[in-house]
Amino acid sequence: MVAITVNGRAVEIESSMSVEQMLDTVDVPPNYLAVEINGEVVAREDYAITNVNAGDEVEVVTLVGGG
Repeated sequence: MVAITVNGRAVEIESSMSVEQMLDTVDVPPNYLAVEINGEVVAREDYAITNVNAGDEVEVVTLVGGG
């Protein structure tokens, strides 16, 4: 198991995996999200090729419209 932090909460995933796989694993809907790993924003088109590794700190934010 690999320990990561998601939105300040300790989470264990099976192994290093892509952001796309991690979002499925931690039950976060992929629509309207911004993902940051260790302080770096990950572009949506890079979710499939960017890996989440042991010790990473991940922030997942749902974008909300309004005025």
